[in-house]
Amino acid sequence: MSNALPDPATAPDLFQGVLTRRVAAFVIDVLILGILATLLTLIGGVLGFFTFGVGWLATLIIVPLVILGYYAATLGSRTRATIGMQMMDIVLTPTRGRPLDGWAILIHPLIFWVTVWIAWPLSLVALLTPRRQMVHDMIAGTLMLRRSPMERHWRNMAGA
Repeated sequence: MSNALPDPATAPDLFQGVLTRRVAAFVIDVLILGILATLLTLIGGVLGFFTFGVGWLATLIIVPLVILGYYAATLGSRTRATIGMQMMDIVLTPTRGRPLDGWAILIHPLIFWVTVWIAWPLSLVALLTPRRQMVHDMIAGTLMLRRSPMERHWRNMAGA
């Protein structure tokens, strides 16, 4: 990792409560995605009757694409945070000196869903890392920080 990355020893406010905030952000995002998936499924179900089943098949493709689109639109935005992350004052930050765009934005949530739903014990790795990074953060080259202290931190770094 780059030396320019914040260190929990020198900037503890950037990491304070990050794991708890991540869990809360996850719950918020799952609720949002659940509502979107339910609405799309209902629409696809109704359209399936009028399209002789094509609407039902399209729903199987459209719902996952909308979920990926949610992550791409929110993590790929200027805020680099989903709606839940914004509400919890956390932001996704790159660690490898390259911007979070294109495939990097899609790789993070894909690896997240694999590690959380298929190999959930790997999520406990975050308790052992100094920066509270989860497995998908390390693979994707990202770091989750508190937004408001981070903005102060980078202003101070620029001024120094």
